[in-house]
Amino acid sequence: MPLLIFAVVLLTLFAIELLESVQAAVIQPFTGVIAQTSAILLQLFDSSVQAEGIVLRDAATGAAVSIRPGCNGVEAMIVVMAAIAATPAGWKYQLMGLGLGFAAIQALNLVRIISLFYLLQWNPVWFEWAHLYLWQALIMLDGLIVYLLWVRMLPPPATRNPLSTPAVSP
Repeated sequence: MPLLIFAVVLLTLFAIELLESVQAAVIQPFTGVIAQTSAILLQLFDSSVQAEGIVLRDAATGAAVSIRPGCNGVEAMIVVMAAIAATPAGWKYQLMGLGLGFAAIQALNLVRIISLFYLLQWNPVWFEWAHLYLWQALIMLDGLIVYLLWVRMLPPPATRNPLSTPAVSP
């Protein structure tokens, strides 16, 4: 049953995410916030970095990266949400898991975006490799690790019905 719940929630959330109205009202503005946050962090070291919508640009060099769907951590969060929904736990624990998952995925995603921004300026071939292979895997691995840590934090399952356990004689 948990596998079915996981699959249904996963497919439903991915279908919702792909809707044009959701992209326009939620995903694109969220991605813009990620770009702006990345720019703020980058400006601590490099004042020529600017965010324009979903694009990070170095005004001095003209180098720019665009944060596209799949690069904003939303898909990894959807997988974590489906896994948490399929795990028997109280709603308070599930909300805690969602919060931890979101924070961990987005924190690592900011590191990803910043590293890719500089990697593009240094070596476009390495940028492509890191973007397509290394960081995709690391973001999903981050989601898996957060989920596993969350499962370990859950209290043990409630004791079973005492009438169904065999009696032990003294």
